[in-house]
This record gives sequence, structure tokens and C-alpha cells, in this order.
Amino acid sequence: MKNKLKVFFYGDVTDLEKGIGELQNELGFEAFFQSCAKFDLKLKAEKTRDNSLTVKLEGEDALISYSSQSSFFRGLGILFFEISENKKSLERHERAMFDLNGPMFDVSQGNAVINIPTLKYIIRKMALMGLNMLMLYCEDSYDVPTQPYFGYMRSRYSAEDIRELDRYAMLFGVEMIPCIQTLAHLQCVLKWKPYKEFSDDMDTLLVGDERTYEFISQMILSASEPFSSNRIHIGMDEAMMLGQGKYLERNGLVPKAQLLKEHLERVMEIVRAEGLKPMMWSDMFMRVLNEKGSDYYSDTVVTEEVKNSVPSDVSLVYWDYYHDDVQFYEKMIDKHRIFSEPVFAGGIWTWMGFGPNYSKTVKTTDPALIACKNKGIKEVIATVWGDNGTECSIFATFPMLCLFAEHGYTSGEVDKNRLKDYFGFLFGCDYDSFMLLQGIDEVPGVCEGNWRDHNCSKPLLWQDVLSGLCDFNFCDLPLNEHYSELSSRLEGVKGFEEFFDIYRKLTRVLSLKAEAGLRLRRAYLDKDRELMARYADELLPEISRLTRELRLCHMKHWFNIYKPLGWDIFDMRYGALLARLDSASRQIRMYLDGELESIPELDEPRIPYNGDEGMVHYTNYYGKLVSASRIDPKPVYPHYLG
Repeated sequence: MKNKLKVFFYGDVTDLEKGIGELQNELGFEAFFQSCAKFDLKLKAEKTRDNSLTVKLEGEDALISYSSQSSFFRGLGILFFEISENKKSLERHERAMFDLNGPMFDVSQGNAVINIPTLKYIIRKMALMGLNMLMLYCEDSYDVPTQPYFGYMRSRYSAEDIRELDRYAMLFGVEMIPCIQTLAHLQCVLKWKPYKEFSDDMDTLLVGDERTYEFISQMILSASEPFSSNRIHIGMDEAMMLGQGKYLERNGLVPKAQLLKEHLERVMEIVRAEGLKPMMWSDMFMRVLNEKGSDYYSDTVVTEEVKNSVPSDVSLVYWDYYHDDVQFYEKMIDKHRIFSEPVFAGGIWTWMGFGPNYSKTVKTTDPALIACKNKGIKEVIATVWGDNGTECSIFATFPMLCLFAEHGYTSGEVDKNRLKDYFGFLFGCDYDSFMLLQGIDEVPGVCEGNWRDHNCSKPLLWQDVLSGLCDFNFCDLPLNEHYSELSSRLEGVKGFEEFFDIYRKLTRVLSLKAEAGLRLRRAYLDKDRELMARYADELLPEISRLTRELRLCHMKHWFNIYKPLGWDIFDMRYGALLARLDSASRQIRMYLDGELESIPELDEPRIPYNGDEGMVHYTNYYGKLVSASRIDPKPVYPHYLG
């Protein structure tokens, strides 16, 4: 085993010692803070007043001149990266372009609550990148002691969990900020009967009801109390049905702009009373300006009335991960500045299923963050949503977190080659190996760069082999061949074994299942009994066997990086898939043995999914992919009457 480098740290290190101690194994050194032994390296830490970062190395002497804890740890990472490249001399100068830069992980919508050890691992990696902010987006994934149904039977963070994480993040200069919802996106809470009296609809709180504000007060207090930061994100995005449910029945039609203003004023009273500095998503203010619909990004003019509805002590967060034009982002930043100095939130596209869309992430992030730097925006967030299951592991975000970090220390465009090299050093895995995962969804027929959010693997895995709701859109594409070749390429990946093994097993399943429905129906219509028998007796059972392997591998990874509750949804999905594969085998055999006159699912014509010809895109809702029948029927009456 290679001996660890003995490093003597001196200078301005008092606030850094514990963080340095946590990184010894990460970087492979042994830290000393008193000069009493022979050292391999003497490292001076020197605090500066500006935003500069300087890393120097000359033989056995090194210097990190830093402006913040997070910049020091980035400098430490850079130093050891260069040492790993056998550099004996270096001088690197950088400047922090943002005061705040880091991820927001969705731990509610997809049931995936990242566990404490995994978050600590991520915090250490963030520190070495120079990221200095972490949000955990919680709709109901935190404890509200006065509300027993809040987060009931779902994984969530206790106050002590948050305190532990907050203390740990502070070792590296990472600010943890609570991020909650105080208007809509509360379906997992409002589904319970105790909340029906002050819910507008199944997703939205009832504006104006005093019980609403007592509830919000309890949420804000519980969410903010364990954090050291006095900042809080109060949400309030995408309240599309605001005032359209119970509120409408009681009060008649009231403009959304007025309701939003009234509600925000009441929430701000609570926030101010707790001494908190809030931010909120900005889209509802832009939507109410658009008379033609609810388009957030339309070319609207901010009226004086809407401008005055935003208090001066709340920061608006402009979120956008859809555009590739620097000038568009700059125009939207200018529009937000009519209200106040905005925060920008981009996105790491991992919420469409198993496959990360790195191409679209890069194509939207580069112009967005260049626009932010051009316009002097000082706070940026990398949102990581978990829509509809969080099938894509949080580990898949790492290359794009590096992209956000490199933008944070580069005045213009990022040097992608250096990004790749530094990523490989930090994570012990080749950057291009992660890029292979784009092939999970970028199948033949998908536009280059996957700009239209094609998430082919999701319907190809979960859809029924007999009814194949998306089969028309995949007709005549060499999908089995594509996934077979991708599986072979993934076999050669070194590092992150458990994580990549999910994708190796997924591609094996899809190398047989992707075209199974189409081939089976063709055999049925052609009366090819031999091929049908092979599917019934060999191929479908083999797909089932590979699916069971995938499930167990996926389950092991989930239980290693997330809290357990939430995996039940995947058991239901895998269980349904396995049951339907078994039923299909039996149904085909019954047909071949003369017990059934036909297979009705295969008699049905294949038509474009959802009326859209061409490759499926943004097919992200499991319930709409697996069957045309009702899976979770909604009552025809509003839930607040039930």
C-alpha cells in the first residue's frame, strides 16, 4: 500500500483543521498542525479579502491563498490533483464568480431521501469542487412534530439528522439552506383527511384560511430551526390551480395575482417573525402576467402592480433549464431585476427515468451560467429533481456538479478537458464512462443531443409486453442491438461498480425486451407459432430472470444511498413487470395449446402514443405507460368533499 503523504499545515488554518481531517482519506495524506516531524510537504494557508484563489507548489513547499473555506478546499483538491500528476511546480490563479453555488436535491417527489453517510460523501466532494451551498428540497421529508400525518410512513429527516448534516457541512464552508413548499406541490400531505378543510385542491393550500397559516407557521419553524443559516426557500412555484377549487366555491373568481399577493404577505409575516431571509421561485409572478396562458418564459412586460406585489425582502429564484441562448437568459435576468436581485437555478437533467441527459444539461447550463457571469448574478443553484420515482441515482449528477463548480471559478467558458481530468481525480472514475449513460435514452431515432427530452428506456422497461402502448413509436428501430452494444461497453467501466452495475443489468434486460412486444405481435399476426412458443418458453422467462437481477442490484444501491421508505414503489413496479411477463408467457402458451381463441392485446392495432408520431419524449409518468386502464382512479368529485 502506498504511504500517505505527510503534510504540515500552517498559517490561517484554525477554521480549517476539522475539514482537513475529514479529507485525509479522500486525498491520501496525513495532516499535521505542529512542526515536530519530517514532512513530505509544508502547506501554508493564507486568508485574503477578495474572491481570489491561488495555489502554488514549489518542491516541498505549497501555498493556498483563499478567500473562503470552500475556496480553500477547492485549492486543496487542485493541489493534490497536480501532485497526483507528478507536478513538482505549479502556480494557478482563480477567482470565485459566484458567492453561492451548489445543488438542490429533491428528496420528496421521487421518494428518495438521501441518507446521512451519502450526503456527507457528497459534501466532501462538493468541498473539493469549491461548491458552498446545499439545499434538500422537502415537501414532506422533514419532521413537523405537531403534524403526525406530515411525512407519515415516508422517509424523512429528523431535526437531529439536519443538525448533524449542517454541522458537517460547516466544516467545509458549505451553507445548508432549508427548501420547502408553502402553497402548492403538497399532494403527499394534502391527501390525508386532516388537511382537507384548508386545502384548495389536492395539491394546493387554501389561501386566506387561518388554519393554512397556522400550518405554514409550524412547517417553517420545524424546517428552519435545525439549520445554522437564517435563509429559507419557501417554494410557491407551479400553483396552477390556485383559487380554482374550494376557494372558488366559497369566494367566487379572484385573480391569481391578487391571491398570490395576499398569500405571500401572510407567509412573509411568519418568516419575518422567525428572523429568516426568504427566497422563492419566481414563475407564478411571470405566469400571472401572461394573458395567453401560463407560460413562464413568455415575452411579457412586468406591470407596476405585479412589481409592487413582491416584497423587497424576498429573493426571486429564476429557474430555467430549457434554453440554449445566452441572450435569452440575459433578457430573463433583466426582467427579474425589475423586482430585485435574483437567484438563478439551472438543472441537472436526471429526472426523466434511469438515464441522465447530460447533453441537454451541458447545452443549457453553459449559456445560462455565462449569462449569469455576464450579468453579475452572484447566487446560482443546480436543481436535481426526482420526478416520478427517482430512477436515476444521485451519483449520476456528479459530472454536472463539476460543471457548475468549474463555471464558478471560470470567467468565461469552461475548459472541458480540465473538467474531465479533475473529475477523474476526485471520483476515481473516468468522466467519459459516465457519459456512456447518455446511451440509455439516446437510442437510434433520437435527435443528437437529446434536446427534446427523449427518455426511451422508461417506457421500454415498464410498458406491458403484450399491450405495448409506445410500440408504434419504436417500430423498425434496432433497439435490441443498441442496448446489447451499450451493455458491452459498460462492462469495461472501472469504478462505481454498484452504480454502473444497475446500468449493465438494465441494458441486458432491454437488449431482449425493447423489441419484444413488436416482434411478438408480428409473429402472432403472421401465425408464426414457432417464434411465439420461443417467446413463451424461453425469451420472456429470460427477460424475467434478468429483471430479477436488475431489481436486486437496484435495491442494494437504493438501500446503500437512500433511506429505505420509498423503495416500495419500485417493488410495485418491478413486481408488476414480472407478473405481466409471467402472464404473457402463460397467455401465449394457452393460445398455442388451443385454450384461447385469440390474444386480444395483440389483435389491437398499434397507434402513436398520446397522438404523437415519432420518438416518444417526456413520457415520465409510470401510470400512463403501463396500461390504458385506470391504475389509481381519481374520484370525479373534488377531494375536499370526500
